[in-house]
Amino acid sequence: MKIGELAKLSGLAASRIRFYEAQGLLPPAQRQSNGYREYDPQTLTRLEIINCAQGAGFSLEEIRAVLPPDLEAWPHAALLETIQRKIDEIELLERRLAQSKRHLRTLIDDITHKTEGEDCKVATRRVLDKLRQGATASAAAKPRTRAAGKRA
Repeated sequence: MKIGELAKLSGLAASRIRFYEAQGLLPPAQRQSNGYREYDPQTLTRLEIINCAQGAGFSLEEIRAVLPPDLEAWPHAALLETIQRKIDEIELLERRLAQSKRHLRTLIDDITHKTEGEDCKVATRRVLDKLRQGATASAAAKPRTRAAGKRA
């Protein structure tokens, strides 16, 4: 099928399809005598996989690493490992976002609930001091890692 038909069926721009081909995510299209690209029908399936994987948060490099040349010969162990690693990354991001959300809610609470008679300068100092204390406590709680290549 020609690139225009592939673009229409996949919902992707022809330029994106050419980009994926240039990045090695699609096998090179056969060229007709007039220079037009002719794509294998399996290319549509590959595009759907790439699009879904990107929607799930996979980078093109991650997709390239697991997408086999033959879609009927998936490296199941590598695929499962890659998916689990992505789930782990998402869970870590969720924890970090939840922590950021808690910090921001605390900040809102600290800003909106100043004591009676407290002026803005004093309130600002109080909130900044509390933020500094939180940053110091957070830094102290983080596990330290050794620089690569250094030995004890």
